Amino acid sequence: MRKYRLRIGLDVDDTLYDCNAYALSLINAAHPDEEPMDINEIKGWGRVGRYYDERVALYSDPDFVKNQPILPGAQKFVRELSRLADVFFVTAVPAACMSVRAERLIRDFPEIPAENIVIGTRKEVMSLDILLDDGAHNISASRAAYPVLFRRPWNTHLSGLLSVNDYSDFLHLCKMVRSSFTQKSPDLKEGGVICLVGPSGSRKNEIAASLTRIDGFCKPLTTTTRPRRDGESETAYRFISEEQFLAERDHGAFIETTVYSKYYFGTSDDEIRPIVERGECAVIPIDICGALTLKNLYRSRAMLVFLQREREEVLLDILGRDISDEDKARRIMSLDFEYRNAEVCDLELSVRDDVDQNAREICEIVREGSVGVNKNGADY
Repeated sequence: MRKYRLRIGLDVDDTLYDCNAYALSLINAAHPDEEPMDINEIKGWGRVGRYYDERVALYSDPDFVKNQPILPGAQKFVRELSRLADVFFVTAVPAACMSVRAERLIRDFPEIPAENIVIGTRKEVMSLDILLDDGAHNISASRAAYPVLFRRPWNTHLSGLLSVNDYSDFLHLCKMVRSSFTQKSPDLKEGGVICLVGPSGSRKNEIAASLTRIDGFCKPLTTTTRPRRDGESETAYRFISEEQFLAERDHGAFIETTVYSKYYFGTSDDEIRPIVERGECAVIPIDICGALTLKNLYRSRAMLVFLQREREEVLLDILGRDISDEDKARRIMSLDFEYRNAEVCDLELSVRDDVDQNAREICEIVREGSVGVNKNGADY
C-alpha cells in the first residue's frame, strides 16, 4: 500500500480545455462557403492539409489560449482528483502564451497550487505516478508508472495503450492505483461481466468461445467497423461502417467504445444487462480501455482477466495472420504497452495450448469466488 499521495499529471489542451474542436469552429466560421471541417477527420498531429493547418497557427495566439472553452465536467473532475492526489498541470504552449495559460489555470482550477503548473514540452522528465494526456507521443515517452491515453479522434489508430474514454473512467483508475488494487474482489457468482484482456495473439476470442459453451456464460454482441474475416460467422459481431458507428456512438448507443488496430468496437448495455440480470456472466474479449469502462460501470460485478501468453507465441500468431504488414507492425509495436496492462487487471491467467482448460479455470474461479488468490495461495 502506498504511504504517500499519488502524483498525477494532467495535460491541458483537449484534456481540460477544448482545443481542436474550438479551433475548427473558428476556422469553419472564417470559411462559410467551404465544406465544414469535422473533428473526426483529424487523424494525427501536425499539418494535415486543407484549412486544418490553420488550427496549428491558432495554438500560438494568446487570444485563442485565453478564450478556449473549459471542457464539460473538467472543473468538477479536477476538484475530485485533487482530493485523492497531488495534481500537476503539465502543458506545452509557446512562450507568448505561457502567462495567459498559467493565469487561466489558476483562475479556473483554484484547488491546484500555482507551483503545480509545469509549462514545457519535456513531459518525459516529469516523475509521476499517473499521467493523463491525449498525445500518444507524450504517453510513449513518459516516465510515469501509469501513462494513460485520453481517447480522442486523433489517437484512435493506437492500440494497447492504457487508455480511458472520459473523466469518470480515469478517476476510477486512479482510485484503483491508490488502493493498490486491494478493493473488494470481484464477485460474479450471481452474474457479471468478464473482460478478457491481452495483446493480439493471446487467444482472447478462442477462450471466450470456449467459455460461452459452458452454461451460465454468454457473449454479448459487439459492434465493430472491422471487416468480417474469411470463414467468420456473420453473427460473430455486428459489422457496420465507420460512418454508421460514429453516428450511433454520438447518439449514445454504446456504454463503451474503443479502437483496436484502427477499427472501432462498441458494446451496448442492451446486450450486456439482460445477461447479468438473469444471473449469468457476459464474456467480452476487449482492450484495456473498454475493460476499464465496464469495470467502472459494474464495479465488483466485473472481472478483468489478463491473458498472459508467451511473447514468442504471440509474435508468431500475429505474423501468421492474414492481415496487412502495416497492421502486423502496429500490433507488434503495441506489445510492450499491452503486457503492462496486466497490472490493472483483477486476474492474470497463463494461456496454454488447451484453451478449454483456460475456460474451465475462469469458470471455476467465478463459481468459487476465489478471485485474487491463485491455486498456490499467493496473491495475484
